[in-house]
Order: sequence, then structure tokens, then C-alpha cells
Amino acid sequence: MAEYLIYFNQQWVGEHTEEWFRGRVPLALAVIDDMRAAGAFVFGGGLEEQAPVYAADATSGSVVITDGPFVETKEVLGGFVVVDVPDDETAKRWAGAVAEACGWPQEVRRIQPPPDPA
Repeated sequence: MAEYLIYFNQQWVGEHTEEWFRGRVPLALAVIDDMRAAGAFVFGGGLEEQAPVYAADATSGSVVITDGPFVETKEVLGGFVVVDVPDDETAKRWAGAVAEACGWPQEVRRIQPPPDPA
């Protein structure tokens, strides 16, 4: 088994009505329920757009915490889910189900396993 990150950037969502977004919620929750039933769901959630953002930087030799994102970028993470599945094909199927339910693209990447402590 391997863990995969399925995620989207907020900019991929597009402009939609509040009603359209509300209509997607049951579809997305159904996919999460299916992931749980299959034993694939590890963790996931959407990120709050209006919540504070902080950056931690230790490249100077001391940790400096600042308000706001560290990197100036046009894309920001909007939400994600982590699944634990046997292979790339299964991860891609879940990413497709999430994309269909949410109504916007998803990207899927395998999470590197932790290093062997030995």
C-alpha cells in the first residue's frame, strides 16, 4: 500500500454560484464515504480561504514566523485528501471520482514513504 495526495489549487475551481457549490457538497461527501468504506481514506479537507496564513522560515539559521504566504504565487492550495491504496491506478480512480464530484481538476501524487530508521 502507498499513500497518495489528491489536491487542487483554489484557482482551478472557477467562478460558480453559491447554489452550484452547495450542490457539489453531497457529491463530494459521497466520494469520501466511498473512500472510507473501501478503507482508502486517511485524511482530507478544504482550506479556509479567509483564515490567516503563516510562514515559517529557518534558512537564516533562526526560525522566523511571518504573516502571509512565504512564496508569492498565483496558485494556492484549496483542499486535499490523502488515500492509502495499493497502486497508481487506484489512486487515479479516486482522483477522478473527486474531480467529478467537485467539478474541478485534481492532481494526484504519491507520498514518499518515511526513511528507514536503521
